[in-house]
This record gives sequence, structure tokens and C-alpha cells, in this order.
Amino acid sequence: MEVKYKNKSVEVWEISKTNEQPDWVKQAFKENYLSWYDDRLKILLTGINPTAKRNIKLGIMNGILSVGQGFGGTYAMGDIGDVLDITNGTVVSNKYFKKHYSSK
Repeated sequence: MEVKYKNKSVEVWEISKTNEQPDWVKQAFKENYLSWYDDRLKILLTGINPTAKRNIKLGIMNGILSVGQGFGGTYAMGDIGDVLDITNGTVVSNKYFKKHYSSK
């Protein structure tokens, strides 16, 4: 779904095994950028909707040899109920989402 964050339009998805998945989420599962580990979602952030600017930012923030770096990208984990903000390449809690994001 499209929402506003810091006065910019962003694409998000509430992590769930049962709610509707936008096309980009379906594609990410198909390409193994998203995968379930019990009730946790492993996310290859640099693989979904990549932009050079965002991938450079993710690389700088996480460091070249930090935990979470895998061959070919940076991984994040999300729990059911968390929100995947693919525009900014981050996972936020539902509480943070409700406080800082707004409907368009």
C-alpha cells in the first residue's frame, strides 16, 4: 500500500502470512528476496526495488563486514505485524508505523 512518510510517498506492506500481498511482494517471494523462517521474515533489502542511492546508504549504515551482510546484499528480519517499508529499505514496528506514517 502507498502511504506518506516524512511528506514523501512510500510503498509498504504489513508482514503477514495471511493478508493480501501486493505484486512486488509476490515477486520478491518468487525471486527468494523474501523467505519465511517460522514466523519471521528474512528480507534481502538490496534485492527488492533496488536503487543505487538506497543500496549505498544500506551498505554504509551496515558496514562492509557487519552482521547481516550476506553475499550480494543486506538482510533484515521482520516479525508478523511489522511493516516493510520497501521505499526506504527498512522494517519498522507496527507501533512506529502508526505513529510516523500516514494515509495518503
